[in-house]
Amino acid sequence: MSAATLLLVDDEASNLESLVRIFSREGLDVLAAPDGREALEILRKQRIDVLLTDLMMPGMTGVDLLKAARAISPETEVILMTAYGTVETAVEAMKEGAYDFITKPLKRAHVVRVVAKAIEKQSLLVENRALKVQLEKERRRPIVGASLAMRRCLEVVTQAAPSAATVLLLGESGTGKELLARQIHDLSPRAGRAFVPVNCAAIPETILEAELFGYEKGAFTGAVTRRDGRFAAADGGTLFLDEIGEIAPSVQVKLLRVLQEGEIERLGGKSHKIDIRLVAATNKDLKRAVAEGRFREDLYYRLNVIAITVPPLRDRADDIPLLVDHFLTRFRDKNNKQVTGCTRAALEALCDHPWPGNVRELENAVERAVVLTKSSAIEVEDLPREVASGRGSGGLRGAGSRALTFEIGTPLEEIELRVIHETLKHTRGDKRLAAQLLGIATRTIYRKLDRTADAEGETDSESDPETELVA
Repeated sequence: MSAATLLLVDDEASNLESLVRIFSREGLDVLAAPDGREALEILRKQRIDVLLTDLMMPGMTGVDLLKAARAISPETEVILMTAYGTVETAVEAMKEGAYDFITKPLKRAHVVRVVAKAIEKQSLLVENRALKVQLEKERRRPIVGASLAMRRCLEVVTQAAPSAATVLLLGESGTGKELLARQIHDLSPRAGRAFVPVNCAAIPETILEAELFGYEKGAFTGAVTRRDGRFAAADGGTLFLDEIGEIAPSVQVKLLRVLQEGEIERLGGKSHKIDIRLVAATNKDLKRAVAEGRFREDLYYRLNVIAITVPPLRDRADDIPLLVDHFLTRFRDKNNKQVTGCTRAALEALCDHPWPGNVRELENAVERAVVLTKSSAIEVEDLPREVASGRGSGGLRGAGSRALTFEIGTPLEEIELRVIHETLKHTRGDKRLAAQLLGIATRTIYRKLDRTADAEGETDSESDPETELVA
């Protein structure tokens, strides 16, 4: 038996002493009280896993103690000891929340077994509660961002959340639309009810209607029982329909009815009222879809009550260092890695990348780097190749860099050298990093610098004044 804490309560001193000896030998932390009042004082002072109490005691009975213990310490399991003549009273006590009852005269093996089961149940409840807390922390992932674009977005979210209005989140994939939908739910009066997310693009068109609205037994082949849909699961709470631009016309009609009438209809069944707050999201241009006849205009206007555009990561580049730090901390703890941060070159590479996959792509890149790095800080080599090389960044736009301009007719060799020198300034003389940013071999940089030095009568490229300046 695990080292749980057991509180024994009995007004008969001989019985109490016998029980203390039995459970002390079982390895439990045992406390004893001669009456209910003293037992309550102990319950108020420390955590008790299981309370084993006599039923018939002068002053405060076992049932009175049970009710008081449930109020003071709801997680404590209570077991009653009773004589045969009071079994009915013990059964009534179980309706009040007692775990079990044991009849007298007590048998050692039986009482030990019942207490052990109560401890096991209590420990499972504690573990389950801890897991729920952890899952809730994971679910309530913080929204990281201090840029002007993100602050404006969050301001609208905060204003819209307390209302009952339908919200349409617009933005590219990976920008965090579901995270904002959860924020809207958490800040609304429905926060204590269900938040039900549905990725409409991930559910086949043929079963999306049944998945959303449910069905009655026999509604179609294979419908052997009645099943509630996602709308019913979200009753009283919030339903989040992601990728709503992908739903079929038949589903659009039924969704419009829900928004207009507040009613849903199971397949093969009758309509009934439903109370949900709808938040939808899409990365599609719904206006164009309406113009092309692929999306109902009336449904579009029902959804577009409050439209919030979620900015892509390239429009909130100031948030990249904050996001990197946030993801690094999370994945460091998750993977038990001793990673303290990023090198300056790695952070600049992360800031320079355009992130077409937005925050989701950045998150994946940081997780990869945390897992693969062999040092205490993420280095450029730990990043995905397209991030480390700077491909697709649209030019050098990191901290302190400037756009290069050239007059028409400037020799190509001179342009190459100027780009190399500017890149070396950006990397503070790190030729290997400069080569990665330019997408060329490191030896190419040395060769071009050596060629320039030879043309100027120098024999060592490292003596080149420009190179010494940035080294």
